[in-house]
Amino acid sequence: MEANIIIKKLSLGAFVGCFIVLLVMSLGSYINGPENVIFSGVEVIHAFIGSIVVGWAFSLAGLIYDNEDIAFPLQVLFQMAVGMGVLFAVAAYFGWMPISLGIGPVITWIVIALLFGVVFWFGFYMYYRLLARELNKKIDETNSFQ
Repeated sequence: MEANIIIKKLSLGAFVGCFIVLLVMSLGSYINGPENVIFSGVEVIHAFIGSIVVGWAFSLAGLIYDNEDIAFPLQVLFQMAVGMGVLFAVAAYFGWMPISLGIGPVITWIVIALLFGVVFWFGFYMYYRLLARELNKKIDETNSFQ
């Protein structure tokens, strides 16, 4: 595997991870009223580091799609299991998951995390599917001129 592929995956993972965490923090602030939300420096640092680690997990686990011997549903399951496993570990470590509030809020947190994971996975899936369609179209056009 080439180093530039790993660097691209790590970069994309860090970017998407930070984007999602900032989106969640912004939505939380909007819902609760920005004047009622204060993030400490420690929370911002935890959000930054945690989002990068989780982004890396999802992104590097996505390398499974390069192995065409594994069925697509198993590839998806593998990527989501690795990504979500790291997310839950990071969330428990940094206190993002409301463990002290009981099982109800934890289940709600997990469901919301799964929904975010599915939405972003589907967005990337559609992006790459449309990109492949465009590339195939260009290849067909090039072949028709020969």
